[in-house]
Amino acid sequence: MMHETSLADAADRLWDELPGHRVEILNGSIVVTPPPDGPHQETLSWLIVKCHEAGAQQAGLKYLQGIGLWLPTGPDDYAVPDLSLVDADFKDALVEKNCYAPHVFRLVLEVTSTNWSNDMVIKVETYARAGIPVYVVVDRKHGSVLVHADPEGDEYRTCSKYKRGMSVTVPPSVGIALELSADRLLDGDD
Repeated sequence: MMHETSLADAADRLWDELPGHRVEILNGSIVVTPPPDGPHQETLSWLIVKCHEAGAQQAGLKYLQGIGLWLPTGPDDYAVPDLSLVDADFKDALVEKNCYAPHVFRLVLEVTSTNWSNDMVIKVETYARAGIPVYVVVDRKHGSVLVHADPEGDEYRTCSKYKRGMSVTVPPSVGIALELSADRLLDGDD
């Protein structure tokens, strides 16, 4: 990769060479995540149904998997959250490389996989700095769901932690009312 002209070019090349993998540039470093497992995808499918049932479309929102989020942390930085709630007119906020400006994102959600520390540390700071109103981390490694809200600088002023058996409350600032089962978020199945 040393012959590449830029970090963005190297990331593009990795994306082409590793089908099914997620390639992101976080704080100037390339992060590659392998394809998700079945329970991870079950969680996302269930969440899409829940967003639909909560009236996301009627509230002027779209729920999308794997949409690019342009980040203010570096000239080529971007993330690809597992699930995002975005303004319905998000297409007007295209920056480049299929990534959209942070101001159209109301919520981003990550379901942890092998590189869970990125979701738990780097992305918390990065998403806060981008001004993402709500960041939800489904931490399968530790069996908890974290709901970060009210970003200021590179941190969120509030973080609510939910364990198994609890109902996860998504802040109403996203534009819809969502009460979600922590068990279902963590396990993906019924």
